[in-house]
Amino acid sequence: MNPIYVDNNATTRVAPEVLEAMLPYFSDLYGNPSSMHTFGGSVGSKVRAAREQVAQLLGALPEEILFTSCGTESDSTAIYAAIRSNPEKKHIITTRVEHPAVKNLFEHLGKKGYRVTVVPVDRQGRLDLDTLYKNLSDDTAVVSVMWANNETGTIFPVEEIARKVRERGIVFHTDAVQAVGKMPITMADSAIDMLSLSGHKLHAPKGIGVLYVRKGTQFAPFLMGGHQEGGRRAGTENTASIIGMGRAAQLAMESMQDENTRVKALRDKLETELLNRVPHSMINGDPENRLPNTTSIAFEYVEGEAILLLMDQHGICASSGSACTSGSLEPSHVLRAMGVPFTAAHGSIRYSLSIYNTEEEIDFIIDKMPTIIERLRQMSPFWQR
Repeated sequence: MNPIYVDNNATTRVAPEVLEAMLPYFSDLYGNPSSMHTFGGSVGSKVRAAREQVAQLLGALPEEILFTSCGTESDSTAIYAAIRSNPEKKHIITTRVEHPAVKNLFEHLGKKGYRVTVVPVDRQGRLDLDTLYKNLSDDTAVVSVMWANNETGTIFPVEEIARKVRERGIVFHTDAVQAVGKMPITMADSAIDMLSLSGHKLHAPKGIGVLYVRKGTQFAPFLMGGHQEGGRRAGTENTASIIGMGRAAQLAMESMQDENTRVKALRDKLETELLNRVPHSMINGDPENRLPNTTSIAFEYVEGEAILLLMDQHGICASSGSACTSGSLEPSHVLRAMGVPFTAAHGSIRYSLSIYNTEEEIDFIIDKMPTIIERLRQMSPFWQR
């Protein structure tokens, strides 16, 4: 039996169209896109085309697109660019629910002498905007707020935050790894200075990321060396993956309607049926402002890793939180920040769908989950009927 894959916030399958676009650049078309000769130049033209495709997805200019190796590199590049461009400023702001790519970097910078403000969230994962705004100061170098949470799918008002931050002359960065491809984004109309995304979250391969840098934004390179990416990110281009990224961006524009109608309907059916069939279960996150493909459901009085193991026996692949923190038995830092009770945080499962999921797969999950939870509750010391 093929696995039923509902862990698409961890990674996605490479779209067949993306793989097809990439294959020639692993074999016959191996020229270096920076070479002066025709053989390399023909590859360079494909890299330029991919840059234009990504720019179109973001509503940006091609010259505002930098190709990186992943979302984490894009995040680090943006945040280091902001603080290196403003060396006299020693205050930085982020939130309590960021992905480890940002969370751990801010913790590191705090140990290096930066004063860090970490904005809290409420029980539904919504940001305390008053805390964010009242901490903006002339000493603030950068504010970094994710666009959509990878665990709960909660969408944050980054456009509004970016405008407020810009009024103070402060650089604003957003980790939009989960948002891009699932919701319309037009950077030309926004006040966001830098935005990170990752190819493998939208059906491109792993190993390719993008950093959007608004034209005119002060920028200090993270990787120095050659002249690639306009001197802003040195290193020979990952040509095949860049071309795949461009094709994936094109496909994401074409499938966004499907994400927000059919996929959302499947997500809602899964969520509604599980809440109806499994007592003592609840949604984590903002029920209104969420990504269309994501639901985090807490099954009280059971342990998430045990749930995943039994789901895996039925061929169902989901997650108890961020793939980048898996292996830890501690409850997710996102759910802890939201104040989710201990007995619910430990039993929380994230289901993240894609355009490749079918109604038959969702029906299968709905059929199996009540039995899995009931079996584990019979063994739980916390469970009393």
